Amino acid sequence: MPFYFALINSFKDQKESSLLNLSLPSSYHIVENYKQVLEFSDRIVARGFINSIIITFFTVIGAVIVCSMAAFVLQRREDKFSGFWSFMLLFGVIVPPAIVPTIWVLQALHIFKTLPSMILLEIAFYFPYAAIMYRGFMKTIPRELDEAAVIDGCGRIRLFFQIIFPLLKPVTITVILLCTLTVFNDFMNPLYFLPGVKNTTAPLTLYCFTGQYYNRWNLLFADTVLMVLPILILYIFLNKKLMAGMVAGALRG
Repeated sequence: MPFYFALINSFKDQKESSLLNLSLPSSYHIVENYKQVLEFSDRIVARGFINSIIITFFTVIGAVIVCSMAAFVLQRREDKFSGFWSFMLLFGVIVPPAIVPTIWVLQALHIFKTLPSMILLEIAFYFPYAAIMYRGFMKTIPRELDEAAVIDGCGRIRLFFQIIFPLLKPVTITVILLCTLTVFNDFMNPLYFLPGVKNTTAPLTLYCFTGQYYNRWNLLFADTVLMVLPILILYIFLNKKLMAGMVAGALRG
């Protein structure tokens, strides 16, 4: 129903869409509305989509590599600090990030308002959740496999990437999908940590069609449909793999 509501109102003119109801439009303005959205303010919507795709792509790659490697070390190593690191992972899931100190750190590193800084932040924000998922799934892989590989002369890096990581395929697919959904639709973090017109992301382009004295609801809903459609299609086609990975990790953890 929310998607239908956005879709049907994106077909209306400005006056009719301001009624915010579920009725069919008296006249359709499909091409006109979507063309205005794509050409609005020097194609800012297209720029936002490109930035979101770049951030999402590199965040997913970084999250998969960093979180899987960290989870492997945390799951395999048993010492007096193991409980502490487990608590820190859980702590990272529960406690929200501090906005102002994070901005100070980015400014000190001279990377504030840049796409690389946003990618690093998204990886950091997603790290606890993904590491916990990887760690739970990794408990199903017997330690004897590690020992056999080491006896055969396999180093740690080779052990992980050639033997352990291929076995993590179900949970890796789940992490990729959830990370893509989270990062591409992220509104708050780019708003705080990535200001500037040239740095706008797809969710932030919704601001272009709202104001203090007026709202262009038909264009706002058209932009919403454009933003949701790729993620919706991805979710529909990969939903079974997503659920299989989550269930496998839950049952085996």
